[in-house]
Amino acid sequence: MKRRSRTRGIRRIFSLMVVSTIIVIFVAGCGQPPTMSPSAPAEEGPEGEIIIAQGVDATTLDPNMHAETPTNNVNIQIYDSLLMRDSDGELFPGLAESYENLDDNTWEFKLREDVYFHNGEAFDAEAVKFTLDRILDPENSSPQYSHISAIDEVRVVDAHTVHIVTSKPFPTLPSQLVARQIVPPKYTSENGADHLASNPVGTGPYRFVEWVRDEKITLTANEDYWRGMPSIKDVVFRVVPETSTRMAELQTGAVDIIVNVPPHQAESLESSDATYVSRAPSSRVIFVGMVTTQPGPLEDVRVRQALNYGIDVDAIVDNVLMGNGIPLASQPVAEIHHGFDENLAPYPHDPERARELLEEAGYGDGLRLSMDSPSGRYLMDRETSQAVAGQLEAIGVDLDLNIQEWGVYVDKIMSRQLTDLFLLGWGNATFDADATLYPFFRSGQQFCYFESEEMDEKLDAVRETMDMDLRAERFNEIMGVLSEEAPWIFLHQQMDVYGVSDRVEWTARPDELIHAFDARIRADN
Repeated sequence: MKRRSRTRGIRRIFSLMVVSTIIVIFVAGCGQPPTMSPSAPAEEGPEGEIIIAQGVDATTLDPNMHAETPTNNVNIQIYDSLLMRDSDGELFPGLAESYENLDDNTWEFKLREDVYFHNGEAFDAEAVKFTLDRILDPENSSPQYSHISAIDEVRVVDAHTVHIVTSKPFPTLPSQLVARQIVPPKYTSENGADHLASNPVGTGPYRFVEWVRDEKITLTANEDYWRGMPSIKDVVFRVVPETSTRMAELQTGAVDIIVNVPPHQAESLESSDATYVSRAPSSRVIFVGMVTTQPGPLEDVRVRQALNYGIDVDAIVDNVLMGNGIPLASQPVAEIHHGFDENLAPYPHDPERARELLEEAGYGDGLRLSMDSPSGRYLMDRETSQAVAGQLEAIGVDLDLNIQEWGVYVDKIMSRQLTDLFLLGWGNATFDADATLYPFFRSGQQFCYFESEEMDEKLDAVRETMDMDLRAERFNEIMGVLSEEAPWIFLHQQMDVYGVSDRVEWTARPDELIHAFDARIRADN
């Protein structure tokens, strides 16, 4: 398969920083994160309000029962996790003050004292156990299960000490715990999961006020927050599906931060005295998944390769995204992820080779496939899907394109009703390839539509490999197999583009998260 003639230099320094961070995490007995929080609390009481406009609403305010960034952007204001990650990708202490490996399969976490949930319930080791156990309980069908399925037992040692015991070595556990936010056990047990999902109670910097579905979520500052009072008093997440409406509302001062600024409209924000643009190369990759586990043409690797040869990713990046994307190198992760194989190159755009492969597979007269896509969730997602459909038509693939509202699309994904092709983005903010490979290519996982006993064995082996060099070798071997098997149409790494009001100080992060605690309202506003 294709190998790179030269290594892409994009974000190389950041990539090396992330890998070095992971190496520090993996050293047994030396796993303590830095002791300083990256954000200073407000010196005085919280003041003012910011309004954040996303294209879609949260699907739930239960932090353990979703796998979507827009939902997480709301939940991270309300809840905390044991460990956190700053804007540079570095881990720092959250609800856990420190951690270490007692042995390859046992991690000890020392928890903060005098931390309380918004309802007054004390945070302690029982809350950690309760939260992780509910994610791991098969009856709850948490979409986060696969990320921490190697956990065998959560033991309460004392009120502020927890041992997490894994069934095998689990080197990415600290990174995975960043996204497992802690819920109050008494409140959740007494009121039920459905109540928590619409009436959230956490330990985070903001308390829940109101949720008007498909319109807005209102939060207010937790002045007793253990990291210090937030600078901003009120935070509102508004649902504004239409890009043009988000742009207009930012320009008129009705909102302060907007997501997914169309590349061709970014210049107007940059040239204005009232707004600016903040960009970050994202941990998210955009791809077209293929359902290879059902009878049909996508079972044939020649068809899957043909679809990749039929797509001109450079044209999509240049013309649809206006340069705000980086073509994927025929593997499902980006250069910032540990496990990326720098020797793999993108599939070249080769319509002639695509048609040859379709002919060999028995589809010389063409074939018809369906494709699902969201609208308004990712940067130019509708337009990207339409471009894919047009390019595939040029090689003889007639595509039934079904563009849907995000909530409907999520329901379809979670109920595994996808057929043929589906456009999706996957934001792997652990910066380790496992968090992409395991959920998508390990048999039996929620998002897996490519099943192989050989792949299962490879993924299981690398998941328990603690040695970083050996881990990289095993990842590269997996990437080579996936490059050949082509279970995705490999599109691009997303460039996150935000519009920001000049009254607010805020910087985009590579993990797509919008932490209101890190934002400031300028003193002259």
